[in-house]
Amino acid sequence: MNFKVSIGFDLHKLVPGRKLKLCGIEIPFEKGLLGHSDGDVGLHALIDAMLSASGLPDIGTIFSDKDPQYKDIDSIKLLEKTLELVEKKGFKISQIDLTFICDKPKLSPFYEKMKNLLSEKLKIDPSNIGIKAKTTEGLMESLQIEAIACFCLVVLTK
Repeated sequence: MNFKVSIGFDLHKLVPGRKLKLCGIEIPFEKGLLGHSDGDVGLHALIDAMLSASGLPDIGTIFSDKDPQYKDIDSIKLLEKTLELVEKKGFKISQIDLTFICDKPKLSPFYEKMKNLLSEKLKIDPSNIGIKAKTTEGLMESLQIEAIACFCLVVLTK
């Protein structure tokens, strides 16, 4: 079996006046992620990993923040388009592993919803999706950094 592996990463600042969306799920919180689109770091890391593993350009090249059609777009739409591009190259998603880095909010109550949505959109079994969050043990807060980061590992098969 031919397979490809890649890692994606994204980081966005938390700001007031925006909704917080991670892996397509709205998370109740007083701040949201700043970005040209909805700022969904989980989906952006996933999209970048999918694109890289399939030999395509990065998210900023394909979905440029200079293009007004992507202003405030729901990143689920970007994920759907990315899946089409990856499938055209003959690949299928086999496994996803996402690691969020943030001190607040607590994300574990939303893991199941995130997995179910990703499973539906990417046509893979939820058991092949790992989602976890790690805190910085207050380091980000002590440095007055309000942000959420995400690493994503993707395995594609051909």
